[in-house]
Amino acid sequence: MTDGGSPVVVVDNPDGSGPFVILCDHASNRIPQAFASIRFSPELLETHVGWDPGALGVARYLSDCLDAPLIWPNASRLLIDCNRPLDSGSLIVVETERGTVDANRDLSLEERERRIDCIHAPYHAAIDACLQRRGGQATALVAIHSFTPVFFGRARPWEIGIIFAEDRRLADCLIRELKSDASLTVGINEPYSPADQVYYTVERHAAPRGLPAAIIEIRNDEIASDEGQRRWAERLAGILLTADRKLRGTNHAVA
Repeated sequence: MTDGGSPVVVVDNPDGSGPFVILCDHASNRIPQAFASIRFSPELLETHVGWDPGALGVARYLSDCLDAPLIWPNASRLLIDCNRPLDSGSLIVVETERGTVDANRDLSLEERERRIDCIHAPYHAAIDACLQRRGGQATALVAIHSFTPVFFGRARPWEIGIIFAEDRRLADCLIRELKSDASLTVGINEPYSPADQVYYTVERHAAPRGLPAAIIEIRNDEIASDEGQRRWAERLAGILLTADRKLRGTNHAVA
């Protein structure tokens, strides 16, 4: 699906043959042309409320390193959060750390459905299609996010966090390798956990297929520059490939 010539959902490297599929739920702060009449504050769009700064850069470098398909919605999470279930109160956010999002107040049912149909549903359909194309190939699902260093006045000490649910296969490999670096403070289901409804995309697509999966959250001051994004991507690529070798010795599920 396109909007003014730009895709609303982007699939980079769709034929990537590596063992990972990468997602970036909050990659963009773009307002597609179809929603141009909605007036969000430009300042708000630039903050973590509008997107995950730096996450797409990491995801793209990681896609290159791992020859992995990368799927992301080219629309701000202020329009709709693709990493939330449809019955979530934060699917279309009204109250944020930065104040009220006036453009989302008193939203009509028709407008809500339009955002679902134009952004949320196509994004998840693209993930399903990608996993289906991979057939019987061993696959693990990784979502790249970033988080703000201070949230509601509370400093966050972690440079990186690994988010996971019941299936710990991939998460345990990542945590073990990251914690081997004494200079890193690694969040284990921090700064978020599945209880915060942040695990929706990964759970929706990985759990029914039995795929190893995890969310990687990187503090956004670590990836504010291209250099930082590349450095973290290269580091994570090595760790993920090590994890893949270990997973292949166990039950590495196929897509």
